Amino acid sequence: MASVDPASEGGAQTPSSVLPSLRAGREPDGRGVVRLAGDWSLLPLREHFEPLAEQAAGLATSCERWDLSALERLDNAGALLLWGAWGKKLPTDLVWRPEHQAMFSKLQVPVPPRRVKRRLPPSVDAFGRDLLLLADHLLSATRLLGQLVLDCQYLLRHPGLIAWRDTSAHIYRTGAQALGITALVGFLVGVTLSYLTSRQLRVFGADVYVINILGLSVWRELGPLLAAILVAGRSGSSMTAQLGVMRVTQELDALSVMGISHTIRLVLPKMAALSLAMPLVALWTSGMILAGGMVAAHATLGLEYQQFLDGIPAVVPEANLWLGLGKAHVFGLLIAFVACHFGLRIKPNSESLAIGTTSAVVSSITVVIIADALFAIIFQELGI
Repeated sequence: MASVDPASEGGAQTPSSVLPSLRAGREPDGRGVVRLAGDWSLLPLREHFEPLAEQAAGLATSCERWDLSALERLDNAGALLLWGAWGKKLPTDLVWRPEHQAMFSKLQVPVPPRRVKRRLPPSVDAFGRDLLLLADHLLSATRLLGQLVLDCQYLLRHPGLIAWRDTSAHIYRTGAQALGITALVGFLVGVTLSYLTSRQLRVFGADVYVINILGLSVWRELGPLLAAILVAGRSGSSMTAQLGVMRVTQELDALSVMGISHTIRLVLPKMAALSLAMPLVALWTSGMILAGGMVAAHATLGLEYQQFLDGIPAVVPEANLWLGLGKAHVFGLLIAFVACHFGLRIKPNSESLAIGTTSAVVSSITVVIIADALFAIIFQELGI
């Protein structure tokens, strides 16, 4: 039978009695046996690993009995060499020591079968991710709402902590500075709406009813809704960007270190300011829509300005004005809440800031439209 003697392959610095070796022979019963001797550890094996591995692999196919009792030393390197030669399983007839058994038992750990994950269609996977993201936003918004309620209770007991100056500054930014854009858009919308309505009413000879249509739709629905959409795009995005920049520059972390509440110092002033400014902006926007409608009605139908102004109070009940102002107040709270929610969720990087600001504007407008639809259903049920 073949044998390997590493002493002839350059192991002169190591005594031949401790060099790793394996010799094949025959038992009295005729069975093949492989006897290992020497030091089967990393240092003696480093120059003889490949020839010993090839020899052991060749003998593993012809010899059933392996005798490791004469080994002087065996470490993980030698065990891995034999384990690979045996085909990663123990021989049927193996003579070894107790310490050898413990070493090979670590290599006998069964490898669990690899589970093949079933991939969902891309559309289903994207839909599921969107649902999880929506659930995460709802949970985060619920936590923020609960914190706001607790902070309001705390401020009732400690009114000195209310940020009056910040609230006043936000009223100016979200209210007074928004009058220009809301006036321009409102006037143009009023011109367009009055022109299109007058063309249809002229066919039936009901020109004067343009006052009824404009007055009722503007004070109750169009004015507050248009003002809320413009403010959501202008002031809502500004609130989100401000909180996002504070996250990027670690100002929010600094407030937390100083023990200052984000909601008391940043969120509540914004919500209070926009809830107070929004009814005034809606009233201003409604007036500009009616002004544009009055100019268009005079140009297309020949209605006098005085007739238009006298007809508005007669055809529009006073309740519609208060309903519109109440809706604008709720819209302001919703816009500020959504904007602050997205602002506080922004991560400290520019990409998250851009995505959060865009998402805040879209979500604010969506929430406002949903709230307006709910108001319409409720008022319809109540007969208002």
